[in-house]
Amino acid sequence: MIISDRTDKSKYSNVWVVAELLSGKIQPVTHELLGAARSLAAMRSSQVWAVVMGSGIAEQTHSLFAFGADKVIVVDDIRLSGFIDEIEASIMVRLIEKYKPEILIGAATARGRALIPRIAVKTNCGLTADCTELGIDPENGDLLQTRPAFGGNIMATIRCSNHRPQMATVRPRVMKALEPDFSRSGEIIRENVQDSDALKIKRIVEIFHSDQATVNLGDAQIIIAGGRGVKGPAGFEILRKFAAEVGGAVGASRAAVDAGWIPYSYQVGQTGQTVQTKVYIACGISGQIQHLVGMQSCEVIIAIDKNPDTPMMQIADIAVVGDLFEVIPEIITNLASN
Repeated sequence: MIISDRTDKSKYSNVWVVAELLSGKIQPVTHELLGAARSLAAMRSSQVWAVVMGSGIAEQTHSLFAFGADKVIVVDDIRLSGFIDEIEASIMVRLIEKYKPEILIGAATARGRALIPRIAVKTNCGLTADCTELGIDPENGDLLQTRPAFGGNIMATIRCSNHRPQMATVRPRVMKALEPDFSRSGEIIRENVQDSDALKIKRIVEIFHSDQATVNLGDAQIIIAGGRGVKGPAGFEILRKFAAEVGGAVGASRAAVDAGWIPYSYQVGQTGQTVQTKVYIACGISGQIQHLVGMQSCEVIIAIDKNPDTPMMQIADIAVVGDLFEVIPEIITNLASN
């Protein structure tokens, strides 16, 4: 394929979302990305397009209109039943060449981190990974891509001014999905897999899932998280009792994980899981930027700490100044008696 001139910005328009699928099902992060794309498209007076690639997925695509898509490109083929990034990247390059999107965003998941960089390389375009905020420069229309840098010590805003499309991946549960409007409708565009797309350099021999239990904090509505202030593994036993009382899950800061008090699978933050719960209770967590990136979108943030001046206490909706080893047992006692 001959790649057209990516520097002629006038030929490119619209905001694309690459849908995230798992076991053939469209994942909630796709709805979050559509919400972000809707805001970007409004600033550019353009449309939101979603691209869905998979096998047997045609019936699911109508729901994307409810979450903000104007048009949906569907590539439904048995050869896409398992995720093979070479095939999907080749399809995306061909679609980009045909329809010329201005902005393309995907999920910063294992799938997205394999696929989107491959598309960026093939199209000779820039990519900013793991964004926590997206915006538009009102002067020239550049996509402003904000992400943590230097180990999370600063927030960097990056732009890819010279080539189109501009590409970014966004971590799940950072953006908010729109309230679905099932009265919305749109156009479905059906595209096919071409033989040239399926030329690949690897073959999937087997897909297996580990029997080792993992902690999916993303589905929790309430998280009780502990940091350096819990002072050790015993402190997390108190948090587990608290979580059991309120029907929540236990999380942790990187400091607690690095200290060996709790496994990495419980870690919330830039290098752990990103969460968007109804209630997030931070116990003895100072609130370094690396941690805040992973939980700042929670609806209600409650912090318990002896130090009222920590970043976490400052951003909390409710800040409880006190010793967590006194405050939490008191809360548990009151909950049990009610």
